Amino acid sequence: MNFLSRLGAVAAAFLFTLGPLTLGKALAASENYQLGLQAPVTPVMERIDWFHDILLWIITLITIFVLVLLLYVMWRFSEKRNPTPSKTTHNLGLELAWTVIPVLILIGIAFPSFRLLYFSDQVQDADITVKAIGRQWYWSYEYPDHGNFTFDAYMVADEDLEPGQPRLLTTDEALVLPVDTNIRFIITASDVLHNFAMPQFGLKTDAVPGRINETWAYVPAEYAGQTFYGQCSELCGTGHSYMPVMVQMVSKAEFAAWTEKAREEYARVDDPAAEPALAGEPETVAETVKVAAASSAATTSE
Repeated sequence: MNFLSRLGAVAAAFLFTLGPLTLGKALAASENYQLGLQAPVTPVMERIDWFHDILLWIITLITIFVLVLLLYVMWRFSEKRNPTPSKTTHNLGLELAWTVIPVLILIGIAFPSFRLLYFSDQVQDADITVKAIGRQWYWSYEYPDHGNFTFDAYMVADEDLEPGQPRLLTTDEALVLPVDTNIRFIITASDVLHNFAMPQFGLKTDAVPGRINETWAYVPAEYAGQTFYGQCSELCGTGHSYMPVMVQMVSKAEFAAWTEKAREEYARVDDPAAEPALAGEPETVAETVKVAAASSAATTSE
């Protein structure tokens, strides 16, 4: 029993240390030796964070319970204490217990899991829409509700980083978004599989060529002026680790002023710069039809 008493003390100490796992959530971004998830910012991430903590307690209690049972069996039914083993082969009550109880635990986990899944997937009354396109190896962003402009965001090289900018996470252009706004993200790719991931927003959505995936986020007004970082979370090729996501949250007034400037600074999606036509080649479909008709008429007259 002395051994079991010591084991209980160790288990209690381990459970006590689970509390500091949430210390990492007070940080604005991930740091070395940090435990736990990053600080939740959006309602989706807050629910993910809660669900993660609940599951951590459940699996810890199950692990300790199974460990205690194993140690008890080793002690109680050792050869010294049980020289004549029982020949019992079945115990209906025990078999029902170890079948029904795990099923009930899984059902209890499934209900909040499904609610969280649908909550993160359903976009309700989006105020703005932003399109993120994964490319090899950078991100392109489009703002269809604010002039339909687009720009590319490349990772800043190590030698170009300024003090305070995180390595492998800083981009030359930031995805600027307003706080206190329901934001719909439309995510796709132009070449191979990518993944748009923003840990503190609870976003992790595949970018699939030829397919559009949708998710959403809402960032409270208290986070205006802060910058958040994510990365591509799909093995998309040799440049996979060099296509970060940098999101800059601003107030609604600052966002309106930025979009006015962005309409002039960035290109429009539906009005790309016209490519110079080759010499003697028609520039439009209408001209192509005219050239073909004239050529056919000349051939018929001959």
